[in-house]
Amino acid sequence: MEHQEDIKDGKTIAILSYLTFVGTIISYFMHQDKRTRFGAFHLRQAIGLVLLQFGIAVVIGWFDSWLISSAFWVFIVVLWVYGFIGAVQGTYQLVPVLGPYFQKWFSGIVKDAD
Repeated sequence: MEHQEDIKDGKTIAILSYLTFVGTIISYFMHQDKRTRFGAFHLRQAIGLVLLQFGIAVVIGWFDSWLISSAFWVFIVVLWVYGFIGAVQGTYQLVPVLGPYFQKWFSGIVKDAD
C-alpha cells in the first residue's frame, strides 16, 4: 500500500515536471518540500529531457538541413510523450535509450524520499 501512496503523493510533481522548462523548475522546488520516490523518478527523467532538448537545439544550429533537425525533434517528442504518459499512468517507465542514464546522472540533484 505504501507504493500506491507514494505514486499518489508524487503524481502532481511527476506530471508537472514534463510541462515545459518552467514546469520542471517548479516541480523541482515542490519536490524539495515533499519528496517522493515517484516524483523524484520522473523529475530526473524530465530534467534529462530538458537538457537534451537544449543540447540538441545547439547542435541543430550547426545544420542547415530541415531533414536532420526534424529527426532530432521527432526523437525528443517521442521521448517526452513516453515519459509524460508514464507519469499520468502512475508507472515507473524509463524513457527509451537515455532513461537509465538520466536516473544515474541526476540522482545527486534529485533525491528520493528519505
